[in-house]
Amino acid sequence: MNFAETLKLALAAIRAHKLRSFLTLLGMIIGVTAVVVVISMIQGFNTYVDEKIANIGANNFTIFRFNFFTDFQNTDTLAAAARRNKELTLDDLEFLRERRVVIDQLGARVNGVSAEIKRGGEELQGVPLSGATPDMAAIENITVEFGRFFSEQENEAAMRVAFIGWDVADKLFTAGAASAVDQEISIRGIPYRVIGVAVAKGTVFGRPQDNFVAVPMKSFIRQFGPPGRNRWVYFAGTPRSPGLYKDAVEEARQLMRLRRQLRGDETDNFAVITPDAITGARDRIFGPIFIVAIVVPGIALLVGAIVIMNIMLVSVTERTKEIGIRKALGARRSDVLKQFLVEAVTLSAIGGGIGVLLAWLIGLGITAYVFQTRMSAVSILLAVGVSGGVGVLAGIFPAWKAARLDPIEALRAD
Repeated sequence: MNFAETLKLALAAIRAHKLRSFLTLLGMIIGVTAVVVVISMIQGFNTYVDEKIANIGANNFTIFRFNFFTDFQNTDTLAAAARRNKELTLDDLEFLRERRVVIDQLGARVNGVSAEIKRGGEELQGVPLSGATPDMAAIENITVEFGRFFSEQENEAAMRVAFIGWDVADKLFTAGAASAVDQEISIRGIPYRVIGVAVAKGTVFGRPQDNFVAVPMKSFIRQFGPPGRNRWVYFAGTPRSPGLYKDAVEEARQLMRLRRQLRGDETDNFAVITPDAITGARDRIFGPIFIVAIVVPGIALLVGAIVIMNIMLVSVTERTKEIGIRKALGARRSDVLKQFLVEAVTLSAIGGGIGVLLAWLIGLGITAYVFQTRMSAVSILLAVGVSGGVGVLAGIFPAWKAARLDPIEALRAD
């Protein structure tokens, strides 16, 4: 008996018991769906982190007051870091700039302010507002859709100019974001001229990335005051060449230690964060979580395999007389074994295919409302392969049992 005929018999047996087949498939569908969704979310998250690092620049480094990977482990480490680590100031930035050798660009950004933005009758509440030095556009690889980023001359003169996110431009200007350039907006009652609009980036984990306003650092200080406890500042820098990256990071660290007058045995009271540190922390923090997230849906696959094995054993019992007739007509043990094994694998493959389809639909929803997922060909092949393998494992014993039935005893069955 060839494979095509065996497959037809398997599909006929599945169609003959539609409800039972559906209930049998349910465990496999849930398991495959869960596994593929989890894998696509993991791949999407990793891709997002890697893209963020690539967009910011793999050769960039950042100086913060706190080390987010060690200082925020618990309340004790945070309290100790708050006592130990001084706030960064723009004087620190000037100290670094005056003494840098292998560091090329070095800029700063102040965050921590939410502002009311108005234009005519339109008003936006709670828009994140930051002050930045002009070189941050190049350091952070800021992409401009319309207009430009502000210049050093505008910063030195503390001119009231603003670079805004796509959402802000789209909501305040009825003619669209393109019409925002050279128009005036009000930031907490102070007029600013829009000189540029950033490229739209969408949302990440449900949070919009295009709802922001940036102004020159000195304009920010004139309106809101210098960086302080609520208006926190960080520095970002690049090396003079990619080969000098490690030297530039070490230079920044040593200059900050010199600035803070730290002895050789004293711990850094600041943090220099690199892309490698970010990816390393991601792997350390989320690695075990990802393993658990894959193992738990894998249990559903195991349950699905047990259900398939149970149903196939029931099927063998119900079709004992059919097996006896087939053997009496000349069917070999291998033919019976193949028939029931193909039936189990077909059930699993159908469940795997439906599971992949559902995972794709769920992934579209997650991408639209939470963050980007990534369903790769590897995850699809893995899901189909696992479901097929589960079908083989679940069908071996029932098929073997069916193949070993004595035809005379089988014909006597009711």
